[in-house]
Amino acid sequence: MSRNPAHDYSADEAALVRIIEASPYLMSALHAVQSLGQEAWCIGAGAIRARVWDELHGYSDHSATPDIDVAYFDASCNEPATEQALQRQLSIMHPEIPWELTNQAKLHLWYEKEFGYPIKPLPSLLAGIAAWPEFATAVGVCLDAQSRLTVLAPFGLRDLFAMVIRHNPAIADAKIYADRIHRKQFVQRWPKVRILPSIYSQPTAIDSAAPGTSNFNPP
Repeated sequence: MSRNPAHDYSADEAALVRIIEASPYLMSALHAVQSLGQEAWCIGAGAIRARVWDELHGYSDHSATPDIDVAYFDASCNEPATEQALQRQLSIMHPEIPWELTNQAKLHLWYEKEFGYPIKPLPSLLAGIAAWPEFATAVGVCLDAQSRLTVLAPFGLRDLFAMVIRHNPAIADAKIYADRIHRKQFVQRWPKVRILPSIYSQPTAIDSAAPGTSNFNPP
């Protein structure tokens, strides 16, 4: 699923666009990242999930997020300094925003050191999003050339709007999933959230082509 307001939206997509457009904080962040000129990029994961779940819980006091995750894909760049320079540019534009910028094309270079096992190189930004640890988290938004919101959701938006935390085993094993549930304290902040136990012990490939369809049901 990769759509923008020039196309027909599902009800959940339309709701997501309304929620993001109503957030000056996220819209400012989106325009800042757009100004970097990267071809493939998005803001996603916790920043999007938190804003949607705040809305669904009726919270006027929006949840603070530890960072704004910016994902981009540039396989031609082999210099870690470039990633650091881009993050510095964002910090100069908006020092009040806790930026966390990652080139998904280079994730495999440091993943084993961080998590204990290797992964294969990711082929695209959408593949990177499809590897994020929960289906509800595997959602990004960006701006197109006309500054219209584009939704990047390889598994759809069902879990996000159903407020379900479900393990996506694409690259994250069950331990990573359990650690995240412990650290994130989802239910403490959003009591309507349901957390499902992992049915995977090891990373398992999930077809992210089928999830783009409306009848996709995550395992």
